[in-house]
Amino acid sequence: MLHPLNWSLALPAYAAAFAFGYLCGSIPFGVLLTRLAGAPDLRAIGSGNIGATNVLRTGRKGLAAATLLGDMLKGTVAVLLTAYVLGHDFAIVAAVGAFLGHLFPVWLHFRGGKGVATYIGVLLGLAWPAAIVFCAIWLAVAALTRYSSLAALIASAATPAFLWWQGDVPDAQLFLLLSVLLWIMHRANIARLFRGKEGKIGRSSADR
Repeated sequence: MLHPLNWSLALPAYAAAFAFGYLCGSIPFGVLLTRLAGAPDLRAIGSGNIGATNVLRTGRKGLAAATLLGDMLKGTVAVLLTAYVLGHDFAIVAAVGAFLGHLFPVWLHFRGGKGVATYIGVLLGLAWPAAIVFCAIWLAVAALTRYSSLAALIASAATPAFLWWQGDVPDAQLFLLLSVLLWIMHRANIARLFRGKEGKIGRSSADR
């Protein structure tokens, strides 16, 4: 247990790690890239979401790929830089900040994306073998069902279990929290899956 004096010294660093992660995560790549390319405002088309799937609805596959990459890397950069400067424990706090920043960006009145790409990016920065497992599960489920949302939900549920099995308890606890948040953000997709009305890959679907 940390001595109260040590806590008083550590708290500003934890706050800084969270703030840095949040600012990285809140960068709305989908909105910025589509605006620079002269495409329609994402918030006025499709699901109104700022993620790569909604960018794809503009018909610009390159922009969608760039958005996916940007939303991933902002999470990766947030945790890697924080880990390098302050250490792994602080990187975990930065990871929470980055994920919440993507979900609730201050620049867009706290209306952001659903977090899958940033989840993968954070996972890549903290535990890259688990990121490979996540992507493998996503690809397998997506190939079998053609439901992108279902693939993300199953992969995110498996991630904390894989980390726990590897003995990485702190990261397992972190991604259990992030997975719960991701499921909450996908509650409309879950309802459509139960009703059999969720759009499949290659067809119109709600943004992840």
